[in-house]
Amino acid sequence: MSRSLRKGPFVDPRLLQKVLKVRKDEKVIIKTWARHSTISPEMVGFTFGVHNGKEFVPVFASEDMVGHKLGEFSATTKFSRHGGKMQKGLEQQAEASASAKTAAEVKAPAGKK
Repeated sequence: MSRSLRKGPFVDPRLLQKVLKVRKDEKVIIKTWARHSTISPEMVGFTFGVHNGKEFVPVFASEDMVGHKLGEFSATTKFSRHGGKMQKGLEQQAEASASAKTAAEVKAPAGKK
């Protein structure tokens, strides 16, 4: 559910002060823990270090990101893979085809026919 139109989008005031202090031509990363802060047009062109709970993930704010939250671009969990027998079978097939392709390239170099 979105925030009410009467209140407007939430932008962390301390983060906005940091953005207004830094010049556009400076290449600094503005560190922040405010994942809930909305990206405003003033933030476009700056790089933010958004904390994901472990480290700061660099996020470059572009025009397409205006209206979205900073936390959307800094994932807090790492996706490994889906499990199950079917997934393991698919991975083994892909691995076998990749090794067969490499073996074929070793036997017949691209320059000779």
